[in-house]
Amino acid sequence: MKHTSICCKLLTLTLLLSALTGCGSKEPEKTEKQIFAMDTVMTLTAYGEAAGPALDAAAAQINETARLLDPEQEGSLVWTLNHSGGARTEVPALLYHMLDTAGTVYARSGGALDLSVYPVVKTWGFIDQAYRVPSPDEIAAAMERVDYAAVTYEQTGDACFAAVPDGMEISFGSVTKGAMSDAVVDTLRENGVTSAVISLGGNVQTLGLRPDGSDWTVAVQDPHDTGTFLGTIAVGETAVVTSGSYQRYFEENGMVYHHIIDPATGYPAESGLLSATVVCPDGAMADCLSTAMFVLGEDGALDYWRTWGGFELLLVTTDGRVVLTDGLRDAFTANGDRYTIVFTD
Repeated sequence: MKHTSICCKLLTLTLLLSALTGCGSKEPEKTEKQIFAMDTVMTLTAYGEAAGPALDAAAAQINETARLLDPEQEGSLVWTLNHSGGARTEVPALLYHMLDTAGTVYARSGGALDLSVYPVVKTWGFIDQAYRVPSPDEIAAAMERVDYAAVTYEQTGDACFAAVPDGMEISFGSVTKGAMSDAVVDTLRENGVTSAVISLGGNVQTLGLRPDGSDWTVAVQDPHDTGTFLGTIAVGETAVVTSGSYQRYFEENGMVYHHIIDPATGYPAESGLLSATVVCPDGAMADCLSTAMFVLGEDGALDYWRTWGGFELLLVTTDGRVVLTDGLRDAFTANGDRYTIVFTD
Protein backbone atom coordinates (compact mmCIF):
# COMPACT_ATOMS: atom_id res chain seq x y z
CA MET A 1 0.00 0.00 0.00
CA LYS A 2 1.16 3.53 -0.61
CA HIS A 3 -0.35 6.92 -0.02
CA THR A 4 0.25 10.53 -0.98
CA SER A 5 2.33 13.02 0.96
CA ILE A 6 -0.38 15.60 1.53
CA CYS A 7 1.90 18.26 2.97
CA CYS A 8 4.21 18.15 -0.04
CA LYS A 9 1.33 18.56 -2.45
CA LEU A 10 -0.13 21.47 -0.52
CA LEU A 11 3.27 23.11 -0.18
CA THR A 12 3.68 22.84 -3.94
CA LEU A 13 0.41 24.69 -4.45
CA THR A 14 1.46 27.35 -1.95
CA LEU A 15 4.76 27.89 -3.75
CA LEU A 16 3.04 28.06 -7.12
CA LEU A 17 0.64 30.66 -5.82
CA SER A 18 3.45 32.64 -4.21
CA ALA A 19 5.45 32.67 -7.40
CA LEU A 20 2.51 33.76 -9.49
CA THR A 21 1.30 36.48 -7.16
CA GLY A 22 4.83 37.80 -6.94
CA CYS A 23 5.04 38.68 -10.63
CA GLY A 24 4.83 42.15 -12.05
CA SER A 25 5.80 45.46 -10.53
CA LYS A 26 7.56 45.74 -7.19
CA GLU A 27 5.13 45.19 -4.33
CA PRO A 28 5.84 47.41 -1.31
CA GLU A 29 6.00 46.23 2.29
CA LYS A 30 5.16 42.60 1.69
CA THR A 31 4.99 40.41 4.80
CA GLU A 32 4.54 36.64 4.71
CA LYS A 33 3.76 34.23 7.53
CA GLN A 34 3.66 30.44 7.19
CA ILE A 35 2.04 28.12 9.71
CA PHE A 36 1.06 24.46 9.87
CA ALA A 37 -2.46 23.67 11.02
CA MET A 38 -5.08 21.04 10.18
CA ASP A 39 -2.40 18.91 8.45
CA THR A 40 -1.92 21.77 6.01
CA VAL A 41 0.82 24.23 5.18
CA MET A 42 -0.81 27.66 5.28
CA THR A 43 0.73 30.80 3.85
CA LEU A 44 -0.59 34.26 4.74
CA THR A 45 0.70 37.22 2.72
CA ALA A 46 -0.24 40.84 3.38
CA TYR A 47 0.95 44.25 2.26
CA GLY A 48 1.34 47.55 4.08
CA GLU A 49 2.67 48.81 7.38
CA ALA A 50 -0.01 46.99 9.39
CA ALA A 51 0.75 43.59 7.82
CA GLY A 52 3.00 42.12 10.53
CA PRO A 53 0.75 42.51 13.59
CA ALA A 54 -2.32 41.70 11.49
CA LEU A 55 -0.80 38.42 10.30
CA ASP A 56 0.17 37.50 13.87
CA ALA A 57 -3.46 38.01 14.91
CA ALA A 58 -4.69 35.97 11.95
CA ALA A 59 -2.30 33.09 12.68
CA ALA A 60 -3.41 32.97 16.32
CA GLN A 61 -7.01 32.96 15.14
CA ILE A 62 -6.39 30.02 12.79
CA ASN A 63 -4.61 27.95 15.45
CA GLU A 64 -7.35 28.54 18.00
CA THR A 65 -10.14 27.73 15.53
CA ALA A 66 -8.35 24.55 14.44
CA ARG A 67 -8.21 23.37 18.07
CA LEU A 68 -11.90 24.07 18.60
CA LEU A 69 -12.96 22.19 15.48
CA ASP A 70 -10.82 19.05 15.77
CA PRO A 71 -13.36 16.20 16.11
CA GLU A 72 -10.68 13.82 17.39
CA GLN A 73 -9.44 16.10 20.17
CA GLU A 74 -11.26 15.19 23.36
CA GLY A 75 -12.80 18.29 24.87
CA SER A 76 -12.77 20.30 21.64
CA LEU A 77 -15.98 22.06 20.68
CA VAL A 78 -16.83 19.60 17.91
CA TRP A 79 -15.84 16.56 19.99
CA THR A 80 -18.17 17.80 22.74
CA LEU A 81 -20.98 18.34 20.27
CA ASN A 82 -20.52 14.84 18.83
CA HIS A 83 -20.51 13.27 22.31
CA SER A 84 -23.36 15.25 23.83
CA GLY A 85 -25.88 12.43 23.41
CA GLY A 86 -28.05 14.61 21.24
CA ALA A 87 -28.25 17.44 23.75
CA ARG A 88 -28.84 20.99 22.55
CA THR A 89 -25.50 22.77 22.92
CA GLU A 90 -24.62 26.45 22.66
CA VAL A 91 -22.06 27.04 19.91
CA PRO A 92 -20.13 30.06 18.59
CA ALA A 93 -21.54 32.06 15.69
CA LEU A 94 -18.77 30.75 13.41
CA LEU A 95 -19.80 27.14 13.97
CA TYR A 96 -23.46 28.00 13.43
CA HIS A 97 -22.52 29.76 10.18
CA MET A 98 -20.69 26.65 8.98
CA LEU A 99 -23.61 24.39 9.89
CA ASP A 100 -26.01 26.69 8.08
CA THR A 101 -23.87 27.07 4.96
CA ALA A 102 -23.33 23.31 4.76
CA GLY A 103 -27.06 22.80 5.29
CA THR A 104 -27.86 25.03 2.33
CA VAL A 105 -25.55 23.09 0.03
CA TYR A 106 -26.77 19.77 1.46
CA ALA A 107 -30.36 20.64 0.61
CA ARG A 108 -29.66 22.10 -2.82
CA SER A 109 -27.32 19.28 -3.89
CA GLY A 110 -29.52 16.40 -2.79
CA GLY A 111 -27.06 15.43 -0.08
CA ALA A 112 -23.85 15.51 -2.16
CA LEU A 113 -22.30 17.41 0.77
CA ASP A 114 -23.00 15.83 4.14
CA LEU A 115 -20.94 16.71 7.22
CA SER A 116 -22.22 13.57 8.98
CA VAL A 117 -20.34 11.29 6.54
CA TYR A 118 -17.41 11.57 8.97
CA PRO A 119 -17.79 8.02 10.46
CA VAL A 120 -17.49 6.59 6.94
CA VAL A 121 -14.39 8.66 6.22
CA LYS A 122 -12.87 7.31 9.44
CA THR A 123 -13.71 3.76 8.44
CA TRP A 124 -11.56 4.20 5.32
CA GLY A 125 -8.63 5.39 7.48
CA PHE A 126 -8.48 8.92 6.09
CA ILE A 127 -8.48 10.47 9.56
CA ASP A 128 -5.72 8.49 11.29
CA GLN A 129 -3.87 7.56 8.05
CA ALA A 130 -4.45 3.86 8.76
CA TYR A 131 -5.64 3.47 5.18
CA ARG A 132 -7.62 0.37 4.28
CA VAL A 133 -10.58 -0.80 2.21
CA PRO A 134 -13.38 -1.57 4.67
CA SER A 135 -15.75 -4.46 4.15
CA PRO A 136 -19.24 -3.84 2.75
CA ASP A 137 -20.67 -4.63 6.21
CA GLU A 138 -18.43 -2.04 7.84
CA ILE A 139 -19.46 0.59 5.31
CA ALA A 140 -23.12 -0.28 5.74
CA ALA A 141 -22.81 0.07 9.52
CA ALA A 142 -21.10 3.45 9.21
CA MET A 143 -23.68 4.62 6.66
CA GLU A 144 -26.46 4.08 9.21
CA ARG A 145 -25.01 7.09 11.06
CA VAL A 146 -25.07 9.41 8.02
CA ASP A 147 -27.99 11.86 7.91
CA TYR A 148 -27.26 15.57 8.02
CA ALA A 149 -30.98 16.29 7.98
CA ALA A 150 -31.09 14.97 11.56
CA VAL A 151 -28.58 17.59 12.77
CA THR A 152 -30.37 20.63 14.17
CA TYR A 153 -29.11 24.20 14.60
CA GLU A 154 -30.79 27.49 15.39
CA GLN A 155 -30.10 31.06 16.33
CA THR A 156 -32.05 32.70 19.14
CA GLY A 157 -31.17 36.35 19.56
CA ASP A 158 -27.40 36.51 19.90
CA ALA A 159 -27.09 32.86 20.94
CA CYS A 160 -26.59 29.90 18.62
CA PHE A 161 -27.38 26.26 19.37
CA ALA A 162 -26.82 22.90 17.71
CA ALA A 163 -27.52 19.24 18.41
CA VAL A 164 -26.03 16.12 16.85
CA PRO A 165 -28.14 12.98 17.37
CA ASP A 166 -26.70 10.36 19.71
CA GLY A 167 -24.41 8.00 17.80
CA MET A 168 -23.75 10.42 14.95
CA GLU A 169 -20.58 12.42 14.36
CA ILE A 170 -19.97 15.44 12.18
CA SER A 171 -16.79 17.03 10.92
CA PHE A 172 -16.29 20.45 9.39
CA GLY A 173 -13.44 19.34 7.13
CA SER A 174 -15.26 20.45 3.98
CA VAL A 175 -16.05 23.94 5.27
CA THR A 176 -13.53 24.86 7.99
CA LYS A 177 -10.78 26.26 5.76
CA GLY A 178 -13.23 28.36 3.81
CA ALA A 179 -14.80 29.74 6.97
CA MET A 180 -11.32 30.34 8.40
CA SER A 181 -10.37 32.29 5.29
CA ASP A 182 -13.44 34.48 5.64
CA ALA A 183 -12.57 35.14 9.27
CA VAL A 184 -8.91 35.85 8.47
CA VAL A 185 -9.90 38.36 5.79
CA ASP A 186 -12.13 40.11 8.34
CA THR A 187 -9.31 40.16 10.90
CA LEU A 188 -6.80 41.56 8.43
CA ARG A 189 -9.25 44.22 7.29
CA GLU A 190 -10.03 45.19 10.89
CA ASN A 191 -6.29 45.57 11.49
CA GLY A 192 -5.80 47.96 8.61
CA VAL A 193 -4.74 45.61 5.80
CA THR A 194 -6.31 46.30 2.40
CA SER A 195 -4.32 43.89 0.20
CA ALA A 196 -3.63 40.26 1.09
CA VAL A 197 -3.79 36.67 -0.13
CA ILE A 198 -4.46 33.69 2.12
CA SER A 199 -3.48 30.19 1.00
CA LEU A 200 -4.79 27.38 3.18
CA GLY A 201 -3.78 24.39 1.10
CA GLY A 202 -6.39 23.99 -1.63
CA ASN A 203 -8.17 27.13 -0.44
CA VAL A 204 -7.07 30.55 -1.64
CA GLN A 205 -8.77 33.75 -0.57
CA THR A 206 -7.89 37.31 -1.45
CA LEU A 207 -8.46 40.64 0.25
CA GLY A 208 -8.79 43.63 -2.05
CA LEU A 209 -6.59 43.81 -5.14
CA ARG A 210 -2.82 43.64 -5.53
CA PRO A 211 -1.01 46.72 -4.24
CA ASP A 212 -0.73 48.07 -7.79
CA GLY A 213 -4.50 47.73 -8.29
CA SER A 214 -4.33 44.72 -10.62
CA ASP A 215 -6.02 41.34 -10.21
CA TRP A 216 -4.48 38.44 -8.35
CA THR A 217 -3.34 35.41 -10.37
CA VAL A 218 -4.28 32.08 -8.78
CA ALA A 219 -2.85 28.82 -10.11
CA VAL A 220 -5.00 25.69 -10.39
CA GLN A 221 -3.00 22.50 -9.83
CA ASP A 222 -2.74 19.92 -12.57
CA PRO A 223 -4.18 16.68 -11.12
CA HIS A 224 -1.84 14.66 -13.35
CA ASP A 225 1.26 16.57 -12.24
CA THR A 226 0.79 18.35 -8.94
CA GLY A 227 4.18 20.01 -9.24
CA THR A 228 2.76 22.26 -11.91
CA PHE A 229 -0.53 23.90 -12.85
CA LEU A 230 -3.03 23.49 -15.64
CA GLY A 231 -3.84 27.19 -15.83
CA THR A 232 -4.39 30.38 -13.91
CA ILE A 233 -7.43 32.45 -12.97
CA ALA A 234 -7.30 36.23 -12.63
CA VAL A 235 -9.50 37.32 -9.71
CA GLY A 236 -10.31 40.30 -7.54
CA GLU A 237 -11.44 39.86 -3.93
CA THR A 238 -12.85 36.35 -3.74
CA ALA A 239 -12.22 32.74 -2.72
CA VAL A 240 -10.84 30.05 -5.03
CA VAL A 241 -11.25 26.54 -3.60
CA THR A 242 -10.33 23.21 -5.15
CA SER A 243 -11.38 19.69 -4.17
CA GLY A 244 -9.68 16.83 -5.97
CA SER A 245 -9.14 13.10 -5.88
CA TYR A 246 -5.37 13.67 -6.11
CA GLN A 247 -5.16 15.55 -2.80
CA ARG A 248 -5.44 12.56 -0.47
CA TYR A 249 -5.58 8.94 -1.55
CA PHE A 250 -4.07 5.51 -1.12
CA GLU A 251 -3.48 2.51 -3.36
CA GLU A 252 -4.29 -1.08 -2.49
CA ASN A 253 -4.15 -4.13 -4.75
CA GLY A 254 -3.74 -1.93 -7.80
CA MET A 255 -6.77 0.22 -7.01
CA VAL A 256 -6.74 3.90 -6.04
CA TYR A 257 -9.10 5.15 -3.32
CA HIS A 258 -9.45 8.88 -2.66
CA HIS A 259 -10.81 10.74 0.36
CA ILE A 260 -13.92 12.39 -1.11
CA ILE A 261 -16.62 9.98 0.00
CA ASP A 262 -19.98 9.97 -1.75
CA PRO A 263 -22.57 10.22 1.07
CA ALA A 264 -25.00 8.19 -1.03
CA THR A 265 -22.74 5.12 -1.30
CA GLY A 266 -20.07 5.29 1.40
CA TYR A 267 -17.38 4.80 -1.24
CA PRO A 268 -15.02 7.31 -2.90
CA ALA A 269 -17.05 9.35 -5.36
CA GLU A 270 -16.89 8.12 -8.95
CA SER A 271 -18.08 11.25 -10.68
CA GLY A 272 -15.87 11.43 -13.74
CA LEU A 273 -13.94 14.34 -12.25
CA LEU A 274 -10.35 14.73 -11.09
CA SER A 275 -10.98 18.08 -9.44
CA ALA A 276 -13.58 20.79 -8.98
CA THR A 277 -12.59 24.42 -8.42
CA VAL A 278 -15.10 27.00 -7.23
CA VAL A 279 -14.68 30.78 -7.45
CA CYS A 280 -17.04 32.48 -5.01
CA PRO A 281 -16.92 35.61 -2.80
CA ASP A 282 -17.95 33.56 0.26
CA GLY A 283 -15.10 31.28 1.37
CA ALA A 284 -17.26 28.95 3.46
CA MET A 285 -19.72 28.53 0.62
CA ALA A 286 -16.90 27.97 -1.88
CA ASP A 287 -15.46 25.24 0.34
CA CYS A 288 -18.79 23.43 0.65
CA LEU A 289 -19.51 23.79 -3.04
CA SER A 290 -16.17 22.41 -4.20
CA THR A 291 -16.83 19.11 -2.41
CA ALA A 292 -20.45 18.92 -3.54
CA MET A 293 -19.58 19.72 -7.15
CA PHE A 294 -16.93 17.00 -7.19
CA VAL A 295 -19.43 14.44 -5.90
CA LEU A 296 -22.14 15.56 -8.32
CA GLY A 297 -19.91 15.27 -11.37
CA GLU A 298 -19.95 17.41 -14.49
CA ASP A 299 -23.66 17.32 -15.34
CA GLY A 300 -24.88 17.62 -11.78
CA ALA A 301 -22.44 20.42 -10.97
CA LEU A 302 -23.43 22.44 -14.02
CA ASP A 303 -27.12 21.91 -13.25
CA TYR A 304 -26.50 23.19 -9.72
CA TRP A 305 -24.61 26.22 -11.06
CA ARG A 306 -27.37 27.03 -13.55
CA THR A 307 -30.05 26.67 -10.90
CA TRP A 308 -28.48 28.50 -7.97
CA GLY A 309 -25.65 30.62 -9.39
CA GLY A 310 -23.50 32.89 -7.27
CA PHE A 311 -20.20 31.21 -8.20
CA GLU A 312 -18.07 30.05 -11.13
CA LEU A 313 -16.71 26.58 -11.80
CA LEU A 314 -13.63 24.90 -13.25
CA LEU A 315 -13.97 21.14 -13.59
CA VAL A 316 -11.18 18.76 -14.64
CA THR A 317 -12.64 15.58 -16.12
CA THR A 318 -11.13 12.12 -16.30
CA ASP A 319 -11.37 12.24 -20.10
CA GLY A 320 -8.96 15.17 -20.40
CA ARG A 321 -11.19 18.25 -20.47
CA VAL A 322 -11.21 21.43 -18.43
CA VAL A 323 -14.81 22.62 -18.29
CA LEU A 324 -15.32 26.25 -17.25
CA THR A 325 -18.45 28.27 -16.70
CA ASP A 326 -18.70 31.28 -18.95
CA GLY A 327 -17.91 33.78 -16.19
CA LEU A 328 -14.29 32.57 -16.28
CA ARG A 329 -13.88 32.99 -20.04
CA ASP A 330 -11.79 36.17 -19.78
CA ALA A 331 -10.16 35.23 -16.48
CA PHE A 332 -8.69 31.81 -17.30
CA THR A 333 -5.34 31.27 -19.01
CA ALA A 334 -4.34 27.71 -19.91
CA ASN A 335 -0.83 26.46 -19.22
CA GLY A 336 0.02 24.30 -22.21
CA ASP A 337 -2.28 22.09 -24.26
CA ARG A 338 -2.60 18.97 -22.13
CA TYR A 339 -6.34 19.54 -21.69
CA THR A 340 -9.15 20.43 -24.03
CA ILE A 341 -10.66 23.69 -22.77
CA VAL A 342 -14.47 23.90 -22.88
CA PHE A 343 -16.62 26.87 -21.81
CA THR A 344 -20.28 26.41 -20.97
CA ASP A 345 -23.17 28.74 -20.25
